[in-house]
Amino acid sequence: MRYNTAYAKLIKKDEIAENIFDFVLECPPLAEKSRAGQFAHIAVPGKTLRRPISICDADDKNIRIVFQIKGEGTEILSQSKVGDFIDILAPLGHGFNIPKEKRIAFVGGGIGVPPMLFSAKQADDAVAVLGFRNKNAVILTEDFKKVCSEVLVATDDGSFGMHGFTSDILRNIIDDTDMVCACGPTPMLRVIAEICKENNKPCQVSLEERMGCGIGACLVCACKTLDKDGNIEHSHVCKKGPVYNAEEVVW
Repeated sequence: MRYNTAYAKLIKKDEIAENIFDFVLECPPLAEKSRAGQFAHIAVPGKTLRRPISICDADDKNIRIVFQIKGEGTEILSQSKVGDFIDILAPLGHGFNIPKEKRIAFVGGGIGVPPMLFSAKQADDAVAVLGFRNKNAVILTEDFKKVCSEVLVATDDGSFGMHGFTSDILRNIIDDTDMVCACGPTPMLRVIAEICKENNKPCQVSLEERMGCGIGACLVCACKTLDKDGNIEHSHVCKKGPVYNAEEVVW
């Protein structure tokens, strides 16, 4: 398999919340191939391993990524300046399968929110269900309002939107939802999947796993899933995922 790499020019940079950065990268050959739910693997100066970052949005010229500083690598990446060229391997993985003419709830938690923006753009009737720790961590709500019929927000402490979790919101709207797509921490995804199973609603989840190579050559991102016969197997999230049908995942 041939993987697509490029030196993408950083044309826009914003810190949209504390330690959360919004980059727009100019790279037409990769941008036009990107699909909702896929990710980019980004080289960081001085580091051997690339950093996997979900694609927040893309058009025929640019890829937008939103990432949080979580360690030395992303700290270095955040110091990039407009005009710099960034080594990017993209698009990688399998994304969401989003049917038209369906009312779809796009559920994002924390840094799992950004990839749901590109995903919501693919639906005819999208409802965003977003969860954050508190009001200072809230991001991208105005972007979602431009592409969704409804934007529902919950915070753990009630400082913005509903006091509670994304699962609380989803329970309130599940009857009027045809399917669910979700990205966020594993505990959140597990509950979202349970709600969908209880209500007989299709559910796709994007798993967050540590990655090494990003192309399926190492074992870092292996997780337990079920094959077509219901047997447990270990699949590479970077290659077979990051998006799975929820019933495939061994929680």
